[in-house]
Amino acid sequence: MSLKLYFAPGACSFVPHSMLELAGAEFEPQMVKLHKGEQRSPEYLAVNPRGQVPVLVDDGQVITQIVAILLHLDARLPQAGILPASGGQRARALQTLAWMNNTVHPTFTHVFMPEKFTDDEAAKAAIRAFAARSYKGLLDEIEAMAAQASPWLTGERPGALDAYALTLLRWGGYAGIDPTGQTATWALAQRFAELPAVARVIERERLQLNVYKPAA
Repeated sequence: MSLKLYFAPGACSFVPHSMLELAGAEFEPQMVKLHKGEQRSPEYLAVNPRGQVPVLVDDGQVITQIVAILLHLDARLPQAGILPASGGQRARALQTLAWMNNTVHPTFTHVFMPEKFTDDEAAKAAIRAFAARSYKGLLDEIEAMAAQASPWLTGERPGALDAYALTLLRWGGYAGIDPTGQTATWALAQRFAELPAVARVIERERLQLNVYKPAA
């Protein structure tokens, strides 16, 4: 029985990376340096032809897409509390996870990589500016959730939603949003980052939680 996680520092792969460490699972972390184009190397494309992270390999079975990976790990490591076990609480967690992945995450992609959507320079600038404004509104929705955390987004144990909230908040810095202004989410992210298992992930990924730089 073996687990291998392909991750990129600061990417959404931080979420399963954190969950594996929190679970105390034995796994092999394999860094993929996106800025060096390693996701487009023949070796990596042989693992994931879409050239994306994260990828989880479980005893030779390749699993891509963050929601699928988290659901697989939740079934594989039920003691980890990645998601609530059952009932309405699980359904609400899944709907939030799906929303983070299919709405908040792609909105940031429009900020960070507008070239995916147009090759016109003026259009790129317009897409980036519009998406940054939209992203702030989405972070405000997460802020409202964080304000109700008790103490974590899904209750008494830290889980996938907390890791994703930290990731999305951190990305806000690249969108010109000061994460410390999202006071409840920033406090949640700080608590999560201070967990020893998560601290190991942050050190391995060499992450700076606040990447915001005020406009000159």
